[in-house]
Amino acid sequence: MLGLIADLNACQGYANCVIAAPDTYDIDDDGLVVLLRARIPGEDRARVEEAARSCPVSALTIEER
Repeated sequence: MLGLIADLNACQGYANCVIAAPDTYDIDDDGLVVLLRARIPGEDRARVEEAARSCPVSALTIEER
């Protein structure tokens, strides 16, 4: 299973991740990413990884857990 990590110091609120995977990422009132799920099942892997790669400041990391 995949685990997600968000670097809130790097996040600039572009919301590319939200557009690509709105069930996994959101943006809070301060314009920072919020992880809606901490672990991602295998069937969602490609979509969630693509959403993380879409971040222009590389604020999202995915790791195997």
